[in-house]
Amino acid sequence: MKLVTFDAGQGPKLGGLVEGRIFDLAACSDGRLPGDMLSLLQRGPEGLAQAEAALAAAAGGQSYPEAEVKLLAPVPNPSKVIAIGQNYMDHCREQNVEPPKLPVIFTKFPTSIVGQGDTVSWDPELTSQVDYEVELAVVIGRTARRVSAADAFDYVAGYTVCNDVSARDLQFGDGQWIRGKSLDTFCPLGPYLVTKDEVPDPHNLAIRCTVNDQVLQDSSTAELIFNIPTLIEFASRAFTLLPGDIIITGTPDGVGFFRDPKIFLKPGDVMIIEVEGIGRLTNRCAVG
Repeated sequence: MKLVTFDAGQGPKLGGLVEGRIFDLAACSDGRLPGDMLSLLQRGPEGLAQAEAALAAAAGGQSYPEAEVKLLAPVPNPSKVIAIGQNYMDHCREQNVEPPKLPVIFTKFPTSIVGQGDTVSWDPELTSQVDYEVELAVVIGRTARRVSAADAFDYVAGYTVCNDVSARDLQFGDGQWIRGKSLDTFCPLGPYLVTKDEVPDPHNLAIRCTVNDQVLQDSSTAELIFNIPTLIEFASRAFTLLPGDIIITGTPDGVGFFRDPKIFLKPGDVMIIEVEGIGRLTNRCAVG
């Protein structure tokens, strides 16, 4: 099942995508389902089952062509975005560094989240080294505290795609990463939340980033150092994961900062990031 947050001119709504058409889940369930993604995820697996049943019953009912609505970030208001650094073997190789012994955790503030087609913008007096990073994002579907790796997938609702846009001069100049990773618009998410049943093996997916039609990252989630169950176990031992929380799992090689010569984003650049079976996310760059 593909779930979306969309706007057809009446504000954000919770939807389901079926064969290129988006159904308003609250409307097609006669109000039994909530109107927003976070409220649905807070219902846990039962909520997802209710959404699936509503979509099955809505076939042929009122819907919108996907191309005629605005797709927002699927989860626009998570309590937190947990990010993992240095989590691809090929990304470590391109930096000539040893893989970490434990997951490296930082965060992106939820205020940095934007969606499909939104502009990624920055103040040129603040940063001049803006970089792209395609990542597979995990969406938590149940409250998780001290969850074992063996049980971790029971707490996953599904997956989406994230561009971990980074201001490298701020990231490395600060000595910690949060400010350089959390500028407004620096967390494009989407376009869909794909439920976990549609992704048999999230650790064997093609992952790619192009900028202005030039392929700059082209790898596989098979390069992950710490897999999804390990990340959930490690994080939930330290802090509670809530429904709707996002874990972005790291980026593969090919980022601009470690190229020779370096590549940084410019106004007018178009980034397209995609993860096999999850979706394709497009954002244009600007200053402002």
